[in-house]
Amino acid sequence: METSRTHEPPEASRGGFTISTDRSKLDLDVIHSFLRESYWARGIPQEIVARSIENSLCFGVFASGKQVGFARVISDYATYAYIADVFILESYRGHGLGKWLMEQILSHPQLQGLRRWSLCTRDAHGLYEKAGFTAPRSPQNYMERAEPEVYQRARPQEIHSER
Repeated sequence: METSRTHEPPEASRGGFTISTDRSKLDLDVIHSFLRESYWARGIPQEIVARSIENSLCFGVFASGKQVGFARVISDYATYAYIADVFILESYRGHGLGKWLMEQILSHPQLQGLRRWSLCTRDAHGLYEKAGFTAPRSPQNYMERAEPEVYQRARPQEIHSER
């Protein structure tokens, strides 16, 4: 069974801002500039950011066509979705854009009926709690394999894998 995910990208506008899933509107330089300085992806090479965008459902937040926010969802579109790399540029915070971005993600037509959503945060618990997220019910069941320093010790060509 094959499911087509090719349709007109959803877009929403409000108060001079737009949220779109149209990848052609994303500004890789803005996204990379933010992520390479973030606590969760410090030093990430631009090539890795580009590859992550290619393999995710991405949401860009725009003000007059300029990118001011971003998030991406990694999903099988059937049972599970992981929300990653969420940010609103500092000068645009305080306008409710983070909350609106989460609303747009959670209501996206391709992401309905999923059994589980997850994300990780160090400093935005309040935002995600408003969207219905909680601490894991059974944290003892959760496992991870983390390599937080991978971007500092490897050159981009060493990170890439053959496809």
